Amino acid sequence: MARAQAYRGRVETFLSSHRPGEPHPVWDFLFSYYSLRPGQLRCWHPGYGARLAGDQAVRRYRGRRGYAVYTDGVTVSDAFLRSRLDTLRFVARLQRATAQRRARLNCFGLHEWAMVYRSGAVRHDRVPLRLGAAGTDAVVDAETLRCSHFDAFRFFTTEAASRNAGAPSRATQPDWEQPGCLHSNMDLYKWCYKLSPLIDSELLLDCLELAAAAREVDMRASPYDLRSYGYTPIAVEHSAGRAEYVRCQRAIMLRAAPLRAALSARCDLLLRAAGCG
Repeated sequence: MARAQAYRGRVETFLSSHRPGEPHPVWDFLFSYYSLRPGQLRCWHPGYGARLAGDQAVRRYRGRRGYAVYTDGVTVSDAFLRSRLDTLRFVARLQRATAQRRARLNCFGLHEWAMVYRSGAVRHDRVPLRLGAAGTDAVVDAETLRCSHFDAFRFFTTEAASRNAGAPSRATQPDWEQPGCLHSNMDLYKWCYKLSPLIDSELLLDCLELAAAAREVDMRASPYDLRSYGYTPIAVEHSAGRAEYVRCQRAIMLRAAPLRAALSARCDLLLRAAGCG
C-alpha cells in the first residue's frame, strides 16, 4: 500500500495549509462549491482495474461505494462502471471538445466582478470590495464581458448577464468550454471526484492542487480586497494588471493540459472496458 501512504502524505500536506473551522474566502471554495470533503479526500482509491489483496484492504474498502469483494481481493466493480456510463461519456466529450478549442485569454477574470455588478450586495461578506461598489461597477462598464463558463455565468447579476458576449448554458457547455478558462481547468478536479473511485486518487489530487492554484489567481483578480489574507491584488482595471492576469491564466492553462489529457485517456479506457469504445 505504498501508493496509499504516499497519497495520504500529499493530502495531509495540502490540508495543513488551512486550519479547519476558520472561514477563508479563497480556500473554502475548494470544499464548499466543490463537494468532496477533506475526510473523503483522505481515502485513497487505486482506480478501476486495480485489485487490492489482503484482509486489511478488504476491511477498508468493503461497503464503500463502487467496490466489490472477491475471493482474491477488493476492486471497483463492473456494475459500478456501467452505472457511470452517462457521466463518463459527458466528461469524455467535454474534455475532448475543450482541448481541441482555441484558448481565449481575454476575459481578464471579470466573472467575479459581474457577480456583484449593480447588485448592492457582495458574495464574500467578510472582505470588502477593493474599489467599492461604484468603482466595481465602473470596471464592468468599461470592459466587455467574455465569460465562456456556464458555472460562472449563472451567478452573474441580471444586468451583467446581458452584457456578456453570449449566454452559455448547461446544455451547450461542451460548445463553450475552452482551455484558457480558469474555471474549466479547476473543474478537472470536479470531474475526477464525480467519477471516483473509477479514477485514481493521484490524478484527483493533481487536479485539486491545480484547482487551488487557479483559485488563488481567480480571487487575486476579483474585486475583493484580500490583502489581509496575504494575497496581492491583480488589478485588472489597469492594463498592467490585465497583462499579469493573462500570464497567470496561461501558466494555469499549460499546467492543466497534461491533466486534461490524462483524464481524457482514463475516460476512454473506462469506456472501452465497458464495451463502449
